[in-house]
Amino acid sequence: DEATDPSISEENWECIQRFCDQVNADTEGPLFALRLLAHKIQSPQEGEALHALTVLETCVNNCGERFHSEMAKFRFLNELIKVLSPKYYGIWSSEKVKSRVTEVIFSWTVWFPQEVKIQDAYQMLKKQGIVKEDPKLPEDKILPPPSPRPQNSIFDTDEEKSKLLARLLKSSHPEDLQAANRLIQSVIKEEQEKSAQVSRRVNTISEVSENVKRMDELLENYRRHELSPADQETLQALFQRCEKLRPLLFRLASEAVADEEALAEILQANDKLLQALGQYRQVVASQ
Repeated sequence: DEATDPSISEENWECIQRFCDQVNADTEGPLFALRLLAHKIQSPQEGEALHALTVLETCVNNCGERFHSEMAKFRFLNELIKVLSPKYYGIWSSEKVKSRVTEVIFSWTVWFPQEVKIQDAYQMLKKQGIVKEDPKLPEDKILPPPSPRPQNSIFDTDEEKSKLLARLLKSSHPEDLQAANRLIQSVIKEEQEKSAQVSRRVNTISEVSENVKRMDELLENYRRHELSPADQETLQALFQRCEKLRPLLFRLASEAVADEEALAEILQANDKLLQALGQYRQVVASQ
């Protein structure tokens, strides 16, 4: 109640820290804390809800794996979704509160990519049109990576950036905190681009594999003169699509030069593609 008191405009950081300490000290602290926070975030008083969201984010950064595990369950995520959903409290929740809740869930998709339920919850909000686009996190919002951070974060692999961030976050100067925020934002963008590259690669290689397999089946029937006119059109369309996939694989290979494993996968897919295209030309031309 003290940490989320709507009558105070500034955050009571001493009280928030005591709340985090209590969460860490109690075996069932994360479970009870999240129940209480969900209730406060759903408050019709805007100030109380916003303070509760600040407490929640502070707990994420200070209360470790037990808290993260409870926070990433649908039981709690559904309580946040109710604040956004017009079927529940979204009708009367203020735009400021809804915007903050969206930012919180979005930031978790970045820092906790391994938590499938968080990813699913956010994608569901987008599919339903409740979230129309990824929020742009405000300049004055400091989002240090929670501890422990997800594996393979850029902050784990780039020692210089990690040291710089630690130094900036310890500073009491506003310009240093803004610089820390810009650094975090650039890393988020970099990790999102890296994730998008992986997604493009996986989807393209999967499409190549499926198209090549289908082409092989249709070519076998073509050799036996057992291909219907409709299947002949399908075969031609597959050939044209595979032709378009070649430059795409080339671009993916240039993006993955530093990743030997990914490059090997792309080159293997390219070999299969070239073989299928060659078979098509040979079989169809010979007939």
